[in-house]
Amino acid sequence: MTSATTMTTALEPVHRERLMRLAHEVSFEAGARLFEEGRRADRFWILRTGTVALDLHVPGRRPAVIETLGRGELIGWSWHFPPYLWQLGAETTSPVRAWEFDAETVRALCAEDPAFGRAIAVWVGRVVAQRLHASRIRLLDLYAPYGSGGLT
Repeated sequence: MTSATTMTTALEPVHRERLMRLAHEVSFEAGARLFEEGRRADRFWILRTGTVALDLHVPGRRPAVIETLGRGELIGWSWHFPPYLWQLGAETTSPVRAWEFDAETVRALCAEDPAFGRAIAVWVGRVVAQRLHASRIRLLDLYAPYGSGGLT
C-alpha cells in the first residue's frame, strides 16, 4: 500500500467528508467472497479492519493472489469505469469491517460536483496504477524465470 492510495491521504477533507456521508458499515467473516471477475461492479469498500486478497483467475490453476489489502485501502475500482465489471476477484483473509458505498450513488455525485468527481477519479486512477504494478510483479514472480519480478 502506498499512502497516495488510501482515502485519508488521497482525498482532501471536504471530499472525504462528502464521500463518507454515503458510507454504511458492513462486516464479513474470513473467507467471504466480495466479488468475482466479470460480474457486475455495483459497490466498493474502504477497509476499516482485517485483510482482503485480490486474485486473478488463471485457467487450469488456482486463482493467483495479486495483492493483499489492509486498513484504509479501497476495495474495488471497477465500479468507476464502464462497463462496470469486476476485473479481479476478492476474498477476505480475516474477519473484515469496512465502509460500503453504492457505486451508482457515488458516480451520480461525481457527475453533479466536478471537483469531487475529479478528486475521486484521481484517487481511483492512482489505485488502478498501483494494482496494475502489483499484478505485473506478482505474475512475474509466479510465471517468469527466477528473479524477473523485480524489474521496474
